[in-house]
Amino acid sequence: MATTDTRALALDATSAADLEASGLEYNLVPADHEGFEPFLRAVSRGFLGEDPSADEVESARRALIPRRLTGVFDRSGVAPESPVATVDSWATELTVSPGRTIPLWSISAVTVAPTHRRRGIARAMLTGELRTAAAAGFPLAGLTVTEATIYGRWGFSPAAWASDVVVDTRRARWTGPVAPGRLDFVSRESLPERLSRVHERVRLERPGSVPGWEGRWRGVAGLTPDAKDGNKVRAVSHRDAAGEERGILVYTLDPGPNDDYSAHVLSVRALFADGDEAAAALWRFAIEHDLVGEVKASLQPAVPPVQWMVADRRAVTATLTDHHWLRILDVPATLSARRYARALDVVLRVEDSLGFADGAWSLRVDADGVAEVDAAPESRDVDVELSVGALSSLLLGGVRARELAAAGLVRGSAQALAALDAAFVPDVAPLLDIWY
Repeated sequence: MATTDTRALALDATSAADLEASGLEYNLVPADHEGFEPFLRAVSRGFLGEDPSADEVESARRALIPRRLTGVFDRSGVAPESPVATVDSWATELTVSPGRTIPLWSISAVTVAPTHRRRGIARAMLTGELRTAAAAGFPLAGLTVTEATIYGRWGFSPAAWASDVVVDTRRARWTGPVAPGRLDFVSRESLPERLSRVHERVRLERPGSVPGWEGRWRGVAGLTPDAKDGNKVRAVSHRDAAGEERGILVYTLDPGPNDDYSAHVLSVRALFADGDEAAAALWRFAIEHDLVGEVKASLQPAVPPVQWMVADRRAVTATLTDHHWLRILDVPATLSARRYARALDVVLRVEDSLGFADGAWSLRVDADGVAEVDAAPESRDVDVELSVGALSSLLLGGVRARELAAAGLVRGSAQALAALDAAFVPDVAPLLDIWY
């Protein structure tokens, strides 16, 4: 696990100067400081939420104490203590291959007030985050996005997709495995610890995953002050034949269309399963739940296995969306962190307008899937040309080079692209199963 305390890192001097030239101030906002409440209100405003209550402020303060919170302030405004822009970042890690992780600079809560658009604030904040991360030795930055048109300009690109799944239970007769073990209802109060324990095992084996945190698990459990439907949250635990807890399903039930009591909607808040048996047991429980006509679950695999566990696979609708966006800062450190499926010897010419990853790089993978990455000698011809965003999308193996080539985002011979795709095939399809 990454241990860097991002709160101790200095503000980026270039961004500070750029903002100062526009009459704006760039400051860190410690969560235990009196400035935290205006910061949190600005974040809520940016995501069109309600003003947080006093209890919500204190709950968020506890959750965000370890985070690096940065605000941009217009001290000439009528509310000089309230930031006109925000960003939240912290050190974590990304699983790049089963059992292999890499430090990740995570970014969240990026907002700019509508009153201060078109003043270069987002550019200053995001480039400041990337420069700070790179200077601190982070090879990679990542975020989840609400809008897909914003972050590409800074080199971010989607690397892991997720599906929103809807199951029509009246058509979805279960034909999947009959899993051994047992199911039990468990209390909401026990969920943060249970979710953390199961998810920690799962995320280390799934490329694209990051660790959760207590505040995230308390939110899933409906234990935070802003949980309007907290009392509706229910949870089921799956234990294997040896008594080990292998999976957790957290859900709510709501009336179905036209208040049909026999057709409730079961909304999955989390379904984490350490192994196929636990996954099958929990999905079967949800689909065969009494008085349920529809099961909804977000952040599921791009091709959800539940489609293969029911008699009518068209009873399962999966809507794909980009979810985890990555941005490579250090090409050698990032590409050498994962394992590869095939041997490979190519030179990649990476174009990066911000300079972090720019250059020609030799990627050599041996027969065991271990990579060495160095600056390419001038005597070597370039095999593949691509942007840092395209390389970031390829990293986890969830995107094929030939697909990006068809879109004009990667350039190379058919032979070089085929070799790249064969080497980058992942052991497990990448997935990020939480928001951050």
